[in-house]
Amino acid sequence: MQDSKNWYESKTVWGGLIAVVAPLLDLAGLPIDAGLQTELADRMVVFIGAVGGLLAIWGRLTANSSIR
Repeated sequence: MQDSKNWYESKTVWGGLIAVVAPLLDLAGLPIDAGLQTELADRMVVFIGAVGGLLAIWGRLTANSSIR
């Protein structure tokens, strides 16, 4: 594997996190089926990507140094 990405860009990581949280939510009375778990993982990757883009723009606009 030569391509790399940040951990938060990985559907596998988000799927794993959701797989850990889903049973806890079920115990609390909020069941999440497998289809919804997959959808949540996909949406989290998109959401985090958008947040990352906004942070990059904000960082550039508030930076104290210029780009060469």
